[in-house]
Formats: sequence, C-alpha cells, structure tokens
Amino acid sequence: MKKLRYPAATLLLLVLGSTFAHASDIKLLNSSYDVSRELFAEYNPLFVDYWQAKTGQTVSVEQSHGGSSTQAQAILQGLRADVVTYNQVTDIDILAGRGSLLPADWQTRLENNSSPFFSAPSFLVRNGNPKNIQNWDDLVRDDVSIIFPNPKTSGNGRYTYLAALGFAQLQHPDDEAAQQAFLKKFLSNVAVFDTGGRGATNSFVERELGDVLISFESEVFSIAEHFADKGFEVVAPKVSLKAEFPVAWVDRNVERNGTADAAKAYLEYLYSEPAQSLLAKHNYRVVSEAVTQQNVDRFPPVQLLSIEDIAGNWEAANEQHFANGGLLDRLLAR
Repeated sequence: MKKLRYPAATLLLLVLGSTFAHASDIKLLNSSYDVSRELFAEYNPLFVDYWQAKTGQTVSVEQSHGGSSTQAQAILQGLRADVVTYNQVTDIDILAGRGSLLPADWQTRLENNSSPFFSAPSFLVRNGNPKNIQNWDDLVRDDVSIIFPNPKTSGNGRYTYLAALGFAQLQHPDDEAAQQAFLKKFLSNVAVFDTGGRGATNSFVERELGDVLISFESEVFSIAEHFADKGFEVVAPKVSLKAEFPVAWVDRNVERNGTADAAKAYLEYLYSEPAQSLLAKHNYRVVSEAVTQQNVDRFPPVQLLSIEDIAGNWEAANEQHFANGGLLDRLLAR
C-alpha cells in the first residue's frame, strides 16, 4: 500500500486544491484544522459536483491547514478564508469577538450547534501493543512515552488534555490535588509537543517517537489504515471527551469576496447524506441517525464526556487551563 506523506506542521501550510485548471466562477478558501487534509481533499470534489448541478456554476476550493488556533490567528491577521471548519468552538469565537468577522450567535445558524460531525481523543499504539495500553491510567506509568500536540497551539491537544482531566476527575472526585498530580505525571510523559496534530503524527509514525499517539479517533483509525504495514493498533479508552467540529462562514470575508451563497452551501452540504457518509468513511462520528446506524460497527462504545462536564464551558477551560499562567503552564513548570 502506498504510504501517505504527512508534511510537518511547524509552519502554517497553505495547500492549493483547485479542482479545475481553468478559471472557476467562484473560488472558496476553507481554513481548517491540521489533520483534515484527506477529508476535504475528498469532500471538495463532492461539493463541486453538487454546486455545478444545482447552479451551473463552477467552484474551486482551496485549503489552508494548521493547528486550529494558528489558523484563527492567520484570519485575524488577514487571511481571507470564506469558511472555517475547526475542531474547537473558541477558535471561531475569537473571530466573532476579537475580530468581529461574524456574529456572536454563529452557532445558531446551522444544525447541531453548527457541528455536523464529531470525534473523541483515542489511542494509537505500536504493533502488538507491547506496553499493554488500555486506558488513561496506563499513560502515567514510568515506562510509557506519549505523543500528542501542544494544547497551547492545537485544539486537538486541548481535547487530549481535557479528556485526561475528565478521567482524573472520575477517578478522584472532589480531590483537586490528586487530579493535578495525575495531569502533571501525564504531561511529564510527553516525549515531544508538536504544534499540531499532523506534526504529532509525524513524530509517532516517521520519527518513531513514543509508545502511544493520542489524537482524534478519526485520525488514529486513518493512520492505522494508511500505514497497515506497520501494524499500528487503535485502542479506545473507556472514557473520552466529545470533540465537536464547528463550522462557520466568515461574514466579512464572504461579503468582500462575493462568495456568500456558495460558502453557506459548502457548509450546509456537510449535513447531507452523501457528505455524512463520506465523513463516516473518514472515521468521524456523524449527526445523521441513518448514517450512524449504517456504521454502528465502525465505532467502539465510549463514555463521552462534554466540556461542560469537565470544565463548565470552553471559556472557563481556556481561562483556567490554557491561558498564560494557567494550570497547564504551572504543571509544566513544576
């Protein structure tokens, strides 16, 4: 099987994915999180065909990928993305608040709080699972080395950190000191903090660092499939955090670019049955009940906690854990 090449994510990568060699009637730019390249490489032609059949117009879609927070900062600094497809609500909230690029109630504009699909942090281990890693408590053993992206720069990394915290809260209810001790040991076992999920994948797969990669379930299944010769195994922890993937069109940019109708349709089509089936094929959990039932054997049962269960909401999580001087900084400094 031909191996995929996973480029390093240390710099913001702009991948130009125009579908047609000739000029298109409409051009869209989708700013997305780090490990969504393969998904949108397949979704974009699906949407292009749909839009042409519906309107007669040709549309080409370009992709910009990186850590979701890095992507949001690029838009604040002038990247004229028409749509954002991120892995964390707060990265879109920043565009609405600090950037005033879209309304504060953007989540009400599409179904399911503008999240057409979701995932959860899961584990990828090496052939045969030599360290017998089964759950979060195995990741704080002295003989286990972990790879996941930096929570400071990656929504993927923040989900992993919070999922570990959620497990610690279940294990040590009402004992904040024990929860922090668990997190401190967990963080001390990280071999390297890459800036985004694809960089973490490179560290685990190409550089052969760590005993376990923690990433979105969709990503670890895809890695195991694409690198079948390496014998990687997916391990679903008993408990994880529901990772919603919010989407939005960027009002100020689509008005300037003249792309509002196509940009809205690009996101609305993610809820269609063909798109939901494609998302499930790429190992994402979806909101369509029909497609979910068609793929019931694909996804193992996991207790999915919400951000409200663990931290109250994303604003509180960012302030308490990921802001400068927050708990993450303090635990890493000890």
